[in-house]
Amino acid sequence: MNLPLSLSARIPNNAYMEDLSPSKREICLDRAVAQFLALYKHIAQHAVVFLLPSTPGFQDQPYVSNLGLVLPHFKEDTVIISRFRSEPRIGEERTGADFFKLMNFTVERPPETFEEEPVYFEGEADLKHIQGNLYIGAHGLRTSRNALTWAAERFEMEIVPFRTTDPYLYHLDCCFLRITEQAAMLCTSLADRMCVRALEQHCEIIDVSVEHARAGITNSLVLPGEVLCDSALIELGKESPSYSIEKAKIEHLEQICSRFGLTLRVFCMSEFYKSGALLSCLIMHIKQATDGA
Repeated sequence: MNLPLSLSARIPNNAYMEDLSPSKREICLDRAVAQFLALYKHIAQHAVVFLLPSTPGFQDQPYVSNLGLVLPHFKEDTVIISRFRSEPRIGEERTGADFFKLMNFTVERPPETFEEEPVYFEGEADLKHIQGNLYIGAHGLRTSRNALTWAAERFEMEIVPFRTTDPYLYHLDCCFLRITEQAAMLCTSLADRMCVRALEQHCEIIDVSVEHARAGITNSLVLPGEVLCDSALIELGKESPSYSIEKAKIEHLEQICSRFGLTLRVFCMSEFYKSGALLSCLIMHIKQATDGA
């Protein structure tokens, strides 16, 4: 995680930010830090949390899910550091690479070009582990298709491709959440048939609607025994058009958690909405517990 000391929404780089005026994108740093600390304190009760040093000028650095991907299927500690497409994020990868070198990780980075085309890769937010050497990877809006091809060849991965097309769901974590090795949530209406069929061969697919995906149902964090979800429901009046959507999202997620014996924890991270970000954006996995751990 990264304490949001450099957080800013000055430069819009996604559809949510473009919908807001500069004044509505103005970050209240005290509020952002308070919301961050509430999440950090809870996670720190269940896991060791490393804090990446903040670097002035990097407005999106707190969203470490885009920084890279640690490969769970590799025996040696190995991380793929991102090659950003989003202009305000270029340069963050240097801090990330230095951090993982201090942790004695093997640090890999995609080449600038592959198959004669530029390569872009935006980390764990776009490439998710399912089981064994099986992953699902997004491409289209932020990560390039050839980045997935390169990773599959370089690290002996099987990657199910998921093409991102909705500008409001521009990373894979907006549409996909692994619950266990045998079950995952997926916005199937945005996935092509080949993607869905490939996943169904390995795990159960729990469908989520586009409406709930845009409300962040899959932008959650799975910890041993619980799921952490983001919702501003406590800040919304019942007259708000978002109230019924948020309420239905939480109810749906509660049903899923109940089925898998998980406890749902809800956090309000509304200050980060100004960046078009949700809870899962603030976490990058270094080590993940196995199912049942």
